[in-house]
Amino acid sequence: MNDPVDTLIDAAKPTLRRPEGMSFGDWMNSRCVQRSTRKYDWNALKFQADHDPKYGRAQMRYLGTGATGVASDSNTVPAVHFTFSTMIIPAGHVGPLHLHEDTEEVFFVLRGKVRIMCESKEGEYWEIEAGERDLISVPPGVYRGEVNIGDEEALMCVMLGSPKPQTPTYKPDDPLSRIKR
Repeated sequence: MNDPVDTLIDAAKPTLRRPEGMSFGDWMNSRCVQRSTRKYDWNALKFQADHDPKYGRAQMRYLGTGATGVASDSNTVPAVHFTFSTMIIPAGHVGPLHLHEDTEEVFFVLRGKVRIMCESKEGEYWEIEAGERDLISVPPGVYRGEVNIGDEEALMCVMLGSPKPQTPTYKPDDPLSRIKR
C-alpha cells in the first residue's frame, strides 16, 4: 500500500520535467513567481479571524498551496517536496497553536519581532523570541504558534516539508478545534 505522501510526490514529479513541446524559456517562466503578481490572501485563515480578530493574518503563496485549506491557487509553482509562502502578522496578532502530524514547518522572520511557541502533546512548553533573519524548524507532531510581539507588522517566510500537507489540527480544548471549514 502506498504512503499518501509518496502518492502526492509521485503525482507532482511530472512538474519537474519540461512539458513536451514547451520552449525552455516558457518552461522556466512557468516556474517563476514574481512579487508583482502576488496579493496577500486575508481569507486563507479567515475562519480563525472570524472566531477572534486577533487571529487575522495574511498569506502570500509562491510554491504549492500550503496547509491553510486553500484547495488551489493556479498562480503558484506546483509543489513537489515542500511549500513556501510569506505571512503578514499585524502587531499583537496571533497564529494559534496548531499541529501538523505529517510535516515539519519552518518559520523565517524577515521583519519584525515574533514569539514562536511550541508544545509537545504531553504539555511540555517552549518559546523563543525571533527577530530579523532568525529561523525556527518545528518537527512534525509538535504544536506550534506565533504572536507578533513588536509594534509593527511582522513578515515571515513559512515553509512546509510536504507538497500538500494535511490540514492542521488544534488542541482538543481549543475553541478552534470545533470550527468546521
